[in-house]
Amino acid sequence: MDRGADDDSLSELFWSVARNLRHLNRETLGPLNISPSHGRALSVLWRHGPMRPGALAEHLRIAARSATEVVDDLQERGLVARAPDPADRRATLLTLTEAGTATGVAIKSARQAAAERFFAGLSGEDRAELARILRELRD
Repeated sequence: MDRGADDDSLSELFWSVARNLRHLNRETLGPLNISPSHGRALSVLWRHGPMRPGALAEHLRIAARSATEVVDDLQERGLVARAPDPADRRATLLTLTEAGTATGVAIKSARQAAAERFFAGLSGEDRAELARILRELRD
C-alpha cells in the first residue's frame, strides 16, 4: 500500500496544517508565558467582553469545571477578575484586568505576526481564496 497517497488526502493535509498551526501557536505564546488554553480564554474575553463563566466555557467548548480552573489560574496571575453580575448578583461576571487586556492585545499581535510568517509563501490571490474557503467551511 502506498502511504504517500494517503498522506495527501484532503483530510490528512488539513490536519497536518492544523497541527503546524497549533505548534506555531504554542511557540508564539511561549514568550508571553501563556498556555494555549489560557490564551484562548483571554482572547474570548478580549473579543466579547465580560461574561459569565458558563458562557466562557461554551465559547471554549470545554466543561464548566475546566473553565473554572482556567479562570482560577488567570485570576491568580492578575489577568482576569470576578465580580457580581449587575443583572443578577447571585451570578459572577468575568472581566479582563488592565494586565489581561494588555496580554490580550499582545496575544493578538503575536498571532498576527506568526500567521503572516506562516502564510508568507502564499500569493495574495491564494490567501484570499483560502480565506474564502475557510469562511465557507466555518459558516
